[in-house]
Amino acid sequence: MGEHRVRLKLVESSERLEYLPFLVMADESESVVKDYIAEGQMFAILLDSDKVAGVALFVEDSEDVIELKNIALDPQFRGLGLGKQVINLAFEIFREQGFRKMIVGTANSSIANLAFYQKVGFRMVEIRKDFFLKYPEPIFEDGIQAVDMVVFEREL
Repeated sequence: MGEHRVRLKLVESSERLEYLPFLVMADESESVVKDYIAEGQMFAILLDSDKVAGVALFVEDSEDVIELKNIALDPQFRGLGLGKQVINLAFEIFREQGFRKMIVGTANSSIANLAFYQKVGFRMVEIRKDFFLKYPEPIFEDGIQAVDMVVFEREL
């Protein structure tokens, strides 16, 4: 497939629902996604050809902390290093906006995500017990039920 270069394009509020199919790839509950889809800054993940490969949504956690709320890539573009490029671009964007730290949470059952966030420099800082038990339907990945959220952080 070759080397891809990623760009992030800010998504206007009026266009956000168009990206719902991407967002539910990363957060299986459409109702939960709809609760936060209007928050923060959403970026379309574009490849060289301006093809949409995914989406990333960031929300302000506090004055100097930004949270990566949702990131999803189309399955055909996974494993190509695009996620790492997105994270690195986001670090630059939010450092320039005055944030000093980024946090992200993922399920205890999301084995690939747990590895990915550590590979891009995040460190585990918190476990939010029973977080995913509040979801309308149980979530299972790799035969493991999503119960707790593992929270990571990285200095920008």
